[in-house]
Amino acid sequence: MTSFIDPKTLKSWLHDGGEIALLDVREHGQYGEAHLFYGIPLPFSRLELDAPRLMPRRSVRVVAYDGGDSDVAERAAHRLAALDYTDVHVLQGGTRAWKAAGHALFAGVNLPSKTFGELAEEVYHTPRVSADQLAEMLARKDKVVVLDGRPVSEFHKMNIPTATCCPNGELAYRVRRLVPDTTTPIVINCAGRTRSIIGAQTLINLGLPNPVYALENGTQGWYLNDHALEHGGTRRYAADSGNADLRPAAKALAERFGVPTVTAQTVQQWAGDAGRSLFLCDVRTPEEFAARTLPGAQHTPGGQLMQAGDQYVGVRGARLVLFDDDGVRAPTIAHWLRQMGHDASVLEGGLASGLSLAPAAAPATPALATIDAQALSARLAQGEVALVDLRPSMQFRAGHIPQARWSIRPHLADDVKGETRQLVLVADDAGLAAWAAASELAGLSPAPLLLEGGMAAWRDAGLPVQATPVQPADADCIDYLFFVHDRHDGNKEAARRYLAWETGLVAQLDAQERSAFRLPTASAARHA
Repeated sequence: MTSFIDPKTLKSWLHDGGEIALLDVREHGQYGEAHLFYGIPLPFSRLELDAPRLMPRRSVRVVAYDGGDSDVAERAAHRLAALDYTDVHVLQGGTRAWKAAGHALFAGVNLPSKTFGELAEEVYHTPRVSADQLAEMLARKDKVVVLDGRPVSEFHKMNIPTATCCPNGELAYRVRRLVPDTTTPIVINCAGRTRSIIGAQTLINLGLPNPVYALENGTQGWYLNDHALEHGGTRRYAADSGNADLRPAAKALAERFGVPTVTAQTVQQWAGDAGRSLFLCDVRTPEEFAARTLPGAQHTPGGQLMQAGDQYVGVRGARLVLFDDDGVRAPTIAHWLRQMGHDASVLEGGLASGLSLAPAAAPATPALATIDAQALSARLAQGEVALVDLRPSMQFRAGHIPQARWSIRPHLADDVKGETRQLVLVADDAGLAAWAAASELAGLSPAPLLLEGGMAAWRDAGLPVQATPVQPADADCIDYLFFVHDRHDGNKEAARRYLAWETGLVAQLDAQERSAFRLPTASAARHA
């Protein structure tokens, strides 16, 4: 039986000091249009795949919600119970009821992190340069280094001319190799505002003697001022650019902001605490993580843990234990996480600590029989099967198998209602299709099949692919957040709206949401 709670109860739970996982179980596009400030995006289509990682403790307090106009949250609650989560509730009326109760709804993604960036700029008065100022510096060939604080994949989409990719989590570890002298000005940029501010302020907080600036409004500000961006860039920090020279500064910074250092023995004891959730976070690069990590750790690249923590940690109030192998990155990142209100610690000894934790238990993926591309082609020609594509809507638009229809798990059962032919599912993630079939298509006879190897196998077989740029219709693309993506696709008005949204976040906070951050006072920040 589903346990429903009202907005008043949820609001009290969010600020009572206990752990809570507040899950927005709608698809990404729906979530991004209007959601609760602390809502963790866990789309129903990915629920079983991501829930164990986001909420490793099965007895954690969970509240699921939707828009109040569907039964998705209730369906998600039933699925979570089937995964052995024992304290699951549904927000009665979803976002509609929350808004009707007088609470704000927020557009966009990574809300706590982006709001924190705006608050940090207010408190620290982070120095900045405008796009025009930087363009003039580059035109004069001034001695200035531009570092892009985003991940490599985002840098590849577009970058400021001359910029080098160095994600924010790597700055403290690599800046002295990227900028060996102590006088060259450094400009940190991202696509918008947050990572520009946090990256620049990271180096300032560490006491770097160089002049350091955030690029105001990032690549969007550059574009809005009619400066040309580069695309497909590959300049990035060298693999051997790590340098522990700033380790004393990182240690002092962590101490200044009350970041505890904990032993492997302590963390092992925490892992056995049935009343608290624990996340062991390897903040190093993907390559380092792949080469070696600690058992039970998840990869949480430091810059993204600060920028998009809700993609890695689904429990508000959980214990976060960060580690590296250099003594620079983890304490630097932790000093920000503490200010964001997280219970963050640094593992003594890092990678060499000997810590070994059991990984989060994941449910066994349901079995789903497969069909190869050639056999599917033959059966389609005979009209024997109905093809359903479960890949992201924009991928479907770009290219899909002729005769395929697009669907997504919340709508899957309705979309195939009345279909008498055997279903064949297309998905790049076999687990996503298997869980969708198990929960939405249970009992069908004959049972659905999965295209073996997905679209890649179909293309490799030389079989035809069809593009439908406007199908599915925008209104049906509930997995895609248009206003976030349009700002990078030549739409200046979308870029302006995005920046206005970002700078307006702080004004939407209520007193409890604002007080949950742990930034120093402006006076303390100036004298830190």
